[in-house]
Amino acid sequence: MAVGSSRDDRLIVSFGEMLIDFVPTVSGVSLAQAPGFIKAPGGAPANVAIAVSRLGGRAAFMGKLGDDEFGRMLAAILRDNDVSDEGVTFDAGARTALAFVTLRSDGEREFMFYRNPSADMLLTPAELDLDLIRRAKVFHYGSISLITDPCRSAHLKAMEVAKEAGVLLSYDPNLRLPLWPSAAEAKEQILSIWDQADVIKVSDVELEFLTGKDSVEDEVALLLWRPSLKLLLVTLGEKGCKYYTKDFRGAVDAFRVSQVDTTGAGDAFVGALLSKLVDDMSVLQDEKKLREALRFANACGAITTTKKGAIPALPSLAEALALVEKP
Repeated sequence: MAVGSSRDDRLIVSFGEMLIDFVPTVSGVSLAQAPGFIKAPGGAPANVAIAVSRLGGRAAFMGKLGDDEFGRMLAAILRDNDVSDEGVTFDAGARTALAFVTLRSDGEREFMFYRNPSADMLLTPAELDLDLIRRAKVFHYGSISLITDPCRSAHLKAMEVAKEAGVLLSYDPNLRLPLWPSAAEAKEQILSIWDQADVIKVSDVELEFLTGKDSVEDEVALLLWRPSLKLLLVTLGEKGCKYYTKDFRGAVDAFRVSQVDTTGAGDAFVGALLSKLVDDMSVLQDEKKLREALRFANACGAITTTKKGAIPALPSLAEALALVEKP
């Protein structure tokens, strides 16, 4: 059978950037005060792919890396985590993106990026593996890939191909304001593809940014609702998450854990939910099943905050179930 001729009913393809975070060896200091840095692979779409794989799902990452030591290292990390890298291309003329990330004493993050331009920004529509997209059950993406062309055009083309093939579209804007020319441009571009997604997850901070309202109440969240959506999620950190569908809405409490580093928690949440969705799409119509899936996703997000870094902290299925089933 020719490759691309059939759907892989469990495959989640995650599209966008993969980069290296440089994290201070001590937390609670500014970048300037940091005595040294540890390199940590990251990039939200790559984290989601690895989160899915670690929970026993099937994942592929699609994006562009620099043809350099760091780019090859990142591709190897995908493979080591059982994520397919068949959708990865390399750019000989641009470097893999870097980000310096400070962990404040409360575990929250501040970013400084090195990408001018980095390889991920240079992915072209012609370099997309369209067969891989068409084979997927879910196509997941963020908004960083919308910032500049040619990557923006590649992103739009990938979404269009996924939509035509009947693939479920999952969107986590993952706002990184320092990367955008302006806040107004970020808001405009993030919302420009809003109507095409089936599932959208935003954080409380992103909700406030996109609506201009300092509230996470239902009437504010519903400003982001579109009839084309199957599910809208708002994550509230240690307060859990809220969910909205056309038929029902509600909230699911978080798990209490001692938080060390919030990096990757949202990606773990998304990966966990998508891994449940590909196994049973009726989760989107059945509130009891959705609440169970979100409880599982909350557990995965919580576990990720108990360790430093994103990828090393993403939970296995056994770790996630142990927290979910804890009396």
